[in-house]
Amino acid sequence: MFKKLTNYFFRGLIFLAPIALTLYVFYIAFIKIDRWIHLPIPGAGFIIAIVGVTFLGFLTSNFLTRSIFHLLENLLARLPFVKLLHSSIKDVLTAFVGEKSKFDKPVVVELFPGSSIRALGFITRESMEEFDLLDSAAVYFPQSFNFAGNLLIYPRERITLLRAESSRLMAFIVSGGITT
Repeated sequence: MFKKLTNYFFRGLIFLAPIALTLYVFYIAFIKIDRWIHLPIPGAGFIIAIVGVTFLGFLTSNFLTRSIFHLLENLLARLPFVKLLHSSIKDVLTAFVGEKSKFDKPVVVELFPGSSIRALGFITRESMEEFDLLDSAAVYFPQSFNFAGNLLIYPRERITLLRAESSRLMAFIVSGGITT
């Protein structure tokens, strides 16, 4: 009887925890943004932030304003510390989202010659000629339950392209293989 109740408790926890954490994150975002903007209507700041970011995306896509934003980015690229921070954040974001996503070539890699141990990753650079690694490619291996990964260089003959949707493979890896 106690074992069954414990089982029900954990099933309820597994169901409720992701929902509660998601709602909590949104609640904190609503409260913080509303405090920054000093609005009396709960959630209005969050809506204004979403609309503002979407409007900025529209402006950067627009032919007339694109050159203005390009000038701003060029200015940021000239400032020593700002350049490093800005370009790193931009590269990471464009690697995951946007029209030029870098994780669009899912692969499986034979880790050791003749071994059946394999790892899932994404080719990020097909050619490593600039580093005198003529028959190699760069493969990024995301880590499970983490926003990190490792970039390893492998001979092309040990890399096999997968016919899989990149976003599903990324979710599979990041979840530790437990996502369905």
